[in-house]
Amino acid sequence: MFLKDRCVEMDNNPVENLIRPLALNRKNGLLCGHDGGGASWAGMASLVETCKLTGVDPYAYPRDTLEAIAVGLPQSQLDDLLPWAFSPSP
Repeated sequence: MFLKDRCVEMDNNPVENLIRPLALNRKNGLLCGHDGGGASWAGMASLVETCKLTGVDPYAYPRDTLEAIAVGLPQSQLDDLLPWAFSPSP
């Protein structure tokens, strides 16, 4: 792809360095002692790392997202709750 588009980097090393904590957290979640607990912990750790990578406050994101769902956010607006489209409530 990088041969056709000069904007595409030849390697993805910077991206791999950014997502390394995400992968390590998922791997560490396997050692929680219980499959369900490990899966839950890995999911939350991945969510926190995704928030960090997108510049979103990891505490405000789940709080505001759950509040929006609780008050009846229309299903057509669910994409607005993704970390990269998230804007915190005032």
